[in-house]
Amino acid sequence: MNATTKMALLGMALLLVGCSGSRHDELNAYIEETLAKPSGEIEPIPTFKPYKAYKYSATALRSPFEPPQVAAAGDDDYGKVTVAPDENRPKEFLEGIGFASLSMVGILERDGVIWGLVDDGRGGIHRVTLGNYLGKNHGKIVSLTRSQINVVEIVPDGKNGWVERPRTLALKEN
Repeated sequence: MNATTKMALLGMALLLVGCSGSRHDELNAYIEETLAKPSGEIEPIPTFKPYKAYKYSATALRSPFEPPQVAAAGDDDYGKVTVAPDENRPKEFLEGIGFASLSMVGILERDGVIWGLVDDGRGGIHRVTLGNYLGKNHGKIVSLTRSQINVVEIVPDGKNGWVERPRTLALKEN
């Protein structure tokens, strides 16, 4: 072995001897002291009152986030039946969704027929055209353009009758 190798081995041996000294005595004493202390009890998990479900009973009423309906009929029209929804026809899927949740996202044109694309607010896109129904108030599509869908809803007038109310779904632009 040459002198440089011998010096390196001697340096490493001295380093190992220096590290194995009593520098860990304080740490060992702390560990022994901690283990000698009596162990405490762990607090139990806190108990919570069970959640009581609230039954919302106003689902048939107007949503507070929609503008109020203006009755078009006067007092002299009380009791006259001029328009009424057809309760016997089969319901379409979009009639189970509130009008405020629906939005027009595009159009399709095929063989001269314009189809509107409506987002149901739940992640689904539906194709509609003239005569389809949407919204919870018997809304029938009466016209469809490239930028909007015009709907006429049949809503209660508050006097045991029905009135027509126009609504519009405008094309949603990003």
